[in-house]
Amino acid sequence: MQASIGKGSLVIVYCGNPREKMWGAVERLDGVGLVLRGLDLESVEDWIRQERAGSEKLIGPTTFFVPMHRVLRIDLDEGGPAVESYSDRFTAACGRDALDALLETSGRNA
Repeated sequence: MQASIGKGSLVIVYCGNPREKMWGAVERLDGVGLVLRGLDLESVEDWIRQERAGSEKLIGPTTFFVPMHRVLRIDLDEGGPAVESYSDRFTAACGRDALDALLETSGRNA
């Protein structure tokens, strides 16, 4: 179990002004902001279905910067007894690691 948030952590980011939620892998986190390789939270399930089906890559993760003044909260992508994490959902549906899948589409490795 991961106890802290840093490079390579799978997280859910809650932003304000405008309000949005994102899921992905932390590439950088500091006082200036957050660099995340991921997707809008509303697109994650569609991405999982696309990856499971092996269909044409219509949606996928991107790398983006969020200035720290917009970040309201960052949660580790952790599951519990009643709820699976997004990374667990991805692994169960696609049979591979979510972090690897996020990073492989960027042409980089962790």
